[in-house]
Amino acid sequence: MASTPDPRDARYARQRILPGFGDTAQERLAAAHVVVIGAGGLGSAVLPILAAAGVGTITVVDDDLVDETNLHRQILHGTADLGRPKVSSAAEALHRQSPHTTVIAHLGLFTSTSAAAILAGADLLIDGSDNSETRFAANDAALTAGIPLVWGSALRWSGQVGIAWDGTDYRDLFPGGPDADADTCEIAGILPTVCTVIGGLMATETIKLLTGIGDPLLGRVALFDALSGTTRELRYTRDPARDAATRAVAMTPVAASAGSISARELAALLSEPTPPVLLDVREPDEVALVGLPGAIVIPLGELDARIGELDPAAPTVVFCHLGVRSANALAHLRAAGFEDARHLAGGIDAWSRNVDPARPRY
Repeated sequence: MASTPDPRDARYARQRILPGFGDTAQERLAAAHVVVIGAGGLGSAVLPILAAAGVGTITVVDDDLVDETNLHRQILHGTADLGRPKVSSAAEALHRQSPHTTVIAHLGLFTSTSAAAILAGADLLIDGSDNSETRFAANDAALTAGIPLVWGSALRWSGQVGIAWDGTDYRDLFPGGPDADADTCEIAGILPTVCTVIGGLMATETIKLLTGIGDPLLGRVALFDALSGTTRELRYTRDPARDAATRAVAMTPVAASAGSISARELAALLSEPTPPVLLDVREPDEVALVGLPGAIVIPLGELDARIGELDPAAPTVVFCHLGVRSANALAHLRAAGFEDARHLAGGIDAWSRNVDPARPRY
């Protein structure tokens, strides 16, 4: 078992000095558990970046073996790894790079059947797979688990990156579902640097979501074209034609246990005679920038020690910046007997965008 990364470690000094980052963001990375589907071209860029940045636990999911045709782009592996499971090769490479990081190697497919066990305790899911069926399985699993999905794809000379979270997901972009006839790198080819660029963008979005910095790609897709050296952005919204059906699927017993509530639903509850208790699990410096009146402030790292300050019988809604930490906090509350607790999907950022646009954002 690897030791927990120390946020004050000299190896993280150059990112800790970034404005708005500091020890707080580094501690969030150290406490995070990220699941990465695919140790291939995209995973070869995503995995070492996250380990080097200080993510505490990384689960790598892949069922494939290292092949010689992989090596031009899957730079996490080398000639000596030919014939080995990619998860084994990846785990060894990450351990050499970041001994602090706990790496869990899962040799197998990510499917709707295996998803729940793989995602247990995870804060975020990354899809770097190379097939349409897995991408949709990842999207649906993340929705059910109530965690963000960072996805990316790369083919020929171009690639794209997006996030499924906070009301929009992969099915809003591709309502037709998995395409069994979609091209793959084996058929269409791939420029290796496209994997590097797209994987880097995926890792960046992951760090932003885990730490609460920046403006994540919510409702947006970043597209990169290597031949022209250009990038562009595609904006999209929830598809109203599938909204009712998807909402019904999302409220199965498993999904309901995730306990999320939208910003508009929370606004309605706060206008009732007996509103729920608001629990803010952000850090004090974040609360000073923008908050919700009357909220009890207990940073996530202090929640277990201070949980006695809360009434387990009172309806409670926990929130953070983007909803990642609050989902984690909700699990702690549920384990402590808070049966009527939920968390704000999309965090205070979603509140600012959907309920109170005049409220400052950060």
